[in-house]
Amino acid sequence: MTDWFHWINLAGVAVCAVSGTLMAYQKRMDGFGVVVLASVTAIGGGTLRDIVLDIPVFWVQDTDYLYSTLVAALVTIIWLRFSPRFPYHYLLIADAFGLALFNVVGMEKALIHDAPMVVAIAMGTITGVFGGLLRDVICREIPLVLNGELYAITCIIGGVAYAIARHYGFESQWCVIISLATTVLMRLGALRWHWQLPVFRIE
Repeated sequence: MTDWFHWINLAGVAVCAVSGTLMAYQKRMDGFGVVVLASVTAIGGGTLRDIVLDIPVFWVQDTDYLYSTLVAALVTIIWLRFSPRFPYHYLLIADAFGLALFNVVGMEKALIHDAPMVVAIAMGTITGVFGGLLRDVICREIPLVLNGELYAITCIIGGVAYAIARHYGFESQWCVIISLATTVLMRLGALRWHWQLPVFRIE
C-alpha cells in the first residue's frame, strides 16, 4: 500500500478515537472506559470490514493503528483538562471527518483486493459507520446512523462520487479528495440544515 493510504488510514483512526474519547468524557467514564470507547470507535468498522473481506485485520498486522488510537485519546484527555466544558459540536465535527476518512479507506482497501465497485462502496460505508454505531450502543445512545439526519447515506454518496471520478480517469488521490469533500460536506450540511430521508408515516 502507498504511504498516503497508510497516513490517511492513521488519520481516520485518530479522528475517530477523538470522537470516542469525547463521548467517554460526556459519559464520565474512567481511564479504562476511555481507552475502550476510543478503540471501539477507531478500529471497530475496519475490523468488521477486514473480516468480511477475509483478509488480516489491519491493526493486528500493523500496531501503528493502536498507537495512533492511544495518542489521539491521550491528547484529547489533556485538552479536556484545560477546557472542561464538553464540546458536543466538536464531537459531531470529528465524527463527520472520521466518517469521511474511513469511508475512502474502506473503499480503497476493498478495491486493492479486487472487489467490485459496489462492494467497495458497501465496505466504505461499513468502515465509516460501524465503529460509531458500537460507540453509541455502548453509551446507550441512539446511534447517529439511526438518528434521522443523513449519516450512512453520506458514505454512499461519497462512494458514488469516488466511483464517478474513477470512471472518468481521475488519479486515485483526486478520487479520494472528491469523496472526502462530498462526504464531509453532506454530513455537515445534514447537521446544519437537518437533511433527512423521507420516512413512512402512519396517517
